[in-house]
Amino acid sequence: MSLKAKLEAVIYAAEEPVTLAQLTEIFSFEALAWKAVRESEQRQSEAEPLASLEFAGSEGPDAGGETLLEDAETASEAGIAAAPSEEEAARQRDQQRRREERAVRELLRGQIEELMEEYQAAERGIEIREVAGGYRFATKPECHDAVRQFVKSLKPPLKLSLPALETLAVVAYKQPVTAPEVAEIRGVDSAGVLGSLISRKLIATAGRKQVVGRPMLYKTTKEFLLRFGLKDLSELPSMEEFEKMAADELNEGEMVAEEPELFAAVDGGAEESTAMAVAEIASGETEEAEPIAD
Repeated sequence: MSLKAKLEAVIYAAEEPVTLAQLTEIFSFEALAWKAVRESEQRQSEAEPLASLEFAGSEGPDAGGETLLEDAETASEAGIAAAPSEEEAARQRDQQRRREERAVRELLRGQIEELMEEYQAAERGIEIREVAGGYRFATKPECHDAVRQFVKSLKPPLKLSLPALETLAVVAYKQPVTAPEVAEIRGVDSAGVLGSLISRKLIATAGRKQVVGRPMLYKTTKEFLLRFGLKDLSELPSMEEFEKMAADELNEGEMVAEEPELFAAVDGGAEESTAMAVAEIASGETEEAEPIAD
């Protein structure tokens, strides 16, 4: 089985995104062996046309023998004189290890990018995406409607309440943010909702704000990125996009309060379902709720 096929199998089997660090640890030896074989084949193919020329220009089997012997003796003496200390040898080994690790990472990244291109070009309903610092399989955006219908059929349905979605949207765009700041934006106390979001592992504490009272700060988690299918927070849609998509949803008769779906289950449709979640906030907090980088 090829190295690429094994990478594909691991990414498919993993419940969470697989990072390059994990893949490097698993396939380090195999990747270096694969690289060595490819380089050997390349050198051999390049050397074949030169072999006949070198043979034709040689002066016999003993030609240059004395010179080669002298060079070998000189190199040996130089090697003895320049023998590295134990500390230097350790440093060189560490540098060699780091070079090998970088080489493995680049090789594996190249193999994964080839897989991503293959899935993207093929007539398939899934693709490999870079999510939350790793790689995972996901449905293609054009299959959103089909997946959405399937999610709706699940029992129990995957849902968050509208207050929970509003609070989560505020944290996502204003993080790190305190409970009083969330309450000020929403116009209602949100302590209970924040506790619910923490229990669902969508947000987490992020230390305390250095002001009077030192209130607790909150931020989104890796689970949040997984639920949204986002690589990082910079991929969050702008509030202008929210307003436009929310308006389109309302025009089609899909009111926000009727079905506040949990956006997590529909890969590729994050922007649309998130727009439904924060439509009320977008209409009143557009200037303050600008997306922030991770």
